[in-house]
Amino acid sequence: MNQHLKQLIDLSFIDKEIDAFEPQIEEANSKYEAALAKKQSIDTDIENLSNEIKAEELKRQKNELHLKELSAKLQENTKKSSEVKTEREMKSLQLEEEIAKEQISFANEEIERLERIISSKKEQVEAAKASLAEIDSNLESVKAEVDEKLKVINKERQEVFVQKEKLLSSTNQKGLAFYQKIRRWAKNSTVVKVEDNACMGCNMLLSDKILADVIKAEEIITCPHCGRILHIEESTNE
Repeated sequence: MNQHLKQLIDLSFIDKEIDAFEPQIEEANSKYEAALAKKQSIDTDIENLSNEIKAEELKRQKNELHLKELSAKLQENTKKSSEVKTEREMKSLQLEEEIAKEQISFANEEIERLERIISSKKEQVEAAKASLAEIDSNLESVKAEVDEKLKVINKERQEVFVQKEKLLSSTNQKGLAFYQKIRRWAKNSTVVKVEDNACMGCNMLLSDKILADVIKAEEIITCPHCGRILHIEESTNE
């Protein structure tokens, strides 16, 4: 087999091996990132609930203030009742009193309703805080576990990088430039096998001449359909 072709085939295997580390890294990080996302989600829920509680408490305060104003008005009407001189004034005063009592009843009901809402939301906040505390307690151990996995992965990846650097130092630069040009678009299918007389990059059938040239492996042959570098495994030749 042409030495330059052999180098490019070896390089393609190493590049595939290097790229295969990325999903491993993502998988290792995903557990910690999921825990962080859950923590952030709970933090947001607590913040939203706290804001809702403040809004409901403000409504309750307004109703309590209105209640005080109505109580003061009833007391004032009680004093006025001793001073009324006509039946018309008495009826007017009684009407005001009835309206005030209805408003007091409504205000009390509204305050009770708001207090139930506030109590429920406070319970939700406490439950969320408990979940948050549990996540926080596990976060450090999850981070340590992830860091250990990444340490192993990065060590293995570095060893592969060393192999690649060693190979690159002896690879024909013209062939390397050609390989890199194809790899920019073909990624890990830059160098592909020929199986059943077809290119495994585009699955197109190859002519007898191209097949013969690939089998000889005396020079770098590319697929006439997709431009990928072709090769046949040595075991196929035997």
